[in-house]
Amino acid sequence: METVQQLIVCGGCNAKIGPGNLGDLLADLPKSTNKNLLVGFDSTDDAAVIKLRDDLAIIQTLDFFPTMVTDPYLFGKIAAANALSDVYAMGGEVLSALNIVAFPEEKNLNILKEILRGGAEKVQEAGAILAGGHSIHDQSVKYGLSVTGTIDPNKIYQNNTCQLGDHLILTKPLGVSIITVGYSAEEISEEAFVKATTSMETLNKYAMDIIRKYSINSCTDVTGFGLAGHLHEMTNGRFSAEIQSKNLPYFPEAYQGAKEFILTAGGQRNRNYMEDKMDFQIDDFGIEELLFDPQTSGGLLVSVPAEEVEALLQELQAADIPAQDFGKVVEKQEKELIVY
Repeated sequence: METVQQLIVCGGCNAKIGPGNLGDLLADLPKSTNKNLLVGFDSTDDAAVIKLRDDLAIIQTLDFFPTMVTDPYLFGKIAAANALSDVYAMGGEVLSALNIVAFPEEKNLNILKEILRGGAEKVQEAGAILAGGHSIHDQSVKYGLSVTGTIDPNKIYQNNTCQLGDHLILTKPLGVSIITVGYSAEEISEEAFVKATTSMETLNKYAMDIIRKYSINSCTDVTGFGLAGHLHEMTNGRFSAEIQSKNLPYFPEAYQGAKEFILTAGGQRNRNYMEDKMDFQIDDFGIEELLFDPQTSGGLLVSVPAEEVEALLQELQAADIPAQDFGKVVEKQEKELIVY
């Protein structure tokens, strides 16, 4: 009989197509001009938003990927939390979800049952309806969700609307891909792995329940493009961002692993795309890799006015959300991201 240890570690958001290649692919696709499409793929945001009436819009998104852990139940929880996060990143509430499944024909279906159980529990935790899905046979296991959410059209958070002087808050530690890759190679401890997977399976719902009380200018979730790539989207060519590396939230063993050259393919794609857009005022390879590391079910990246940052940070931390104020939005410089 197959065991849970027979899932192959190969994916998560580390499997995501790199930001440069993806931008080139999307550039020439026909753009929708429907007046009710409030947010589409042309803005590289987290999800699409379609207006139904003056006080109601729906959020549509989907996300799936190959396994990054060997335990199918844990994989299901992480993949579902990651997919649901796009709705929270827009400021919305999750309404319903559909399963997306690819599974080898010869593999034990009890493994798939455990993946679906993990995903179903996270949808239930989100207070949403799991309404079905679609499955195919494939050579490797893949799982995720198509998610529908709701939002007031006047309260949408977009990923590229930060304002000068905003402070930058991140709600989860960096380094989960370095840890999962290092753990699979027996180079990183089980304790660090448990901390990372606990972070990945935690819904961003709880952070957003607090964040939406404040005057947020921009929000996104940090996933496959790493913190550097998603912050590049947030500054949107209009501003630069200063990053104080001493204030970055990250897993210490991920930092140490990066210094010992535990690297990921996705991290190197992100480095290739972002390196010439960054000015490192420090000489610290570990910090560099943490900024490029693809995050699976990463935290929310929030741009908030300076006068509200302390209250927001205190409320998040009081709720055991390990958020940190790590930088600010400044006037446009020669480089988009300056790391101190």
